[in-house]
Amino acid sequence: MSSATFTRTTAEPEWVLPSRGRVGMFSLIAAESAIFTIFVVAYIFYIGKSVSGPTPTDVLELPIFSTICLLSSSLTIHLAVRALRQAKVGAFGLWWFVTMTLGAIFLVSTGREWHHLIYDKGLTVSTNLFGTTYYSLVGLHAFHVTVGLLAIALAMIFTLLGKVKPEHSERAEVFSLYWHFVDVVWVIVFTVVYVIGR
Repeated sequence: MSSATFTRTTAEPEWVLPSRGRVGMFSLIAAESAIFTIFVVAYIFYIGKSVSGPTPTDVLELPIFSTICLLSSSLTIHLAVRALRQAKVGAFGLWWFVTMTLGAIFLVSTGREWHHLIYDKGLTVSTNLFGTTYYSLVGLHAFHVTVGLLAIALAMIFTLLGKVKPEHSERAEVFSLYWHFVDVVWVIVFTVVYVIGR
């Protein structure tokens, strides 16, 4: 039997390094995950340990609508990236704008919830342990949503100016990883604060 029999007919795919942007984003997500883990564990640890009211049961209502908006934005940003990859810049701009709108609705809803808790229910960051951990955890998430919205708004401006091209789809996809991360974190925060914590 000749050695040619053992010769591979198909070449193995060459391994290439992942893009620096993708590596950087995954590193950021790993670091941010550690920070969120600390805040979530602290919230769980202090559940029920406040010596004075109000308690979560007294003041918290399920933010169903805002949660649907935020989670839906993961789908719209995915559709935006796919459209840009297919050189459909107009469709990209539309889905990108919808993503920005959904994120903004979530952020405004969080602000309204805080206003209600502070002025109607008397819950501030210094009221009790619940107030401290609640505003710290939900506020940390709201901060990340705000950063994401600023980045989305900046990309939206570039889109309107005609500066966004199909070759930028890799950058849009890398950023979408951050936005998906923000959504996944909200699922955890929602479960811990509004389901388990109540």
